[in-house]
Amino acid sequence: MTTENKTIVQQALAGLIETGDVDALAPFLSDDFVHHRPGSTTSTKAEWLAAVRAALVQLAGMQIEIHQVLADGDRVVMYSRRWLPDAGPEIAVVDIWRIDGGLIAEAWEIIEPVAQVAANLVWWEPAQH
Repeated sequence: MTTENKTIVQQALAGLIETGDVDALAPFLSDDFVHHRPGSTTSTKAEWLAAVRAALVQLAGMQIEIHQVLADGDRVVMYSRRWLPDAGPEIAVVDIWRIDGGLIAEAWEIIEPVAQVAANLVWWEPAQH
């Protein structure tokens, strides 16, 4: 099942990434799909697709380089780096997808501007006294 789940996510994102067609993503999402954001914010399928559609207007031409797609059980994790063609800020993104019944049922994402990565590494360094 792990390989099949990985394929579902890859097919769902291929149409979106290659064409920018949000409607190509919709059939891969369950009707009760939930998109989780950091904090307590969530979106339904319709809300999330509308947000993706609105974001794509501002992110037209965004380049996506997928580095890893890993699957374990009903979870698929993808690590990618994304940037705008006009040398806009580069971001690192981790997406986590939960597959149920051959459809994407839940999604989580963590987005970090690459320029801030070095600054965020200090959280585990011992405090200087």
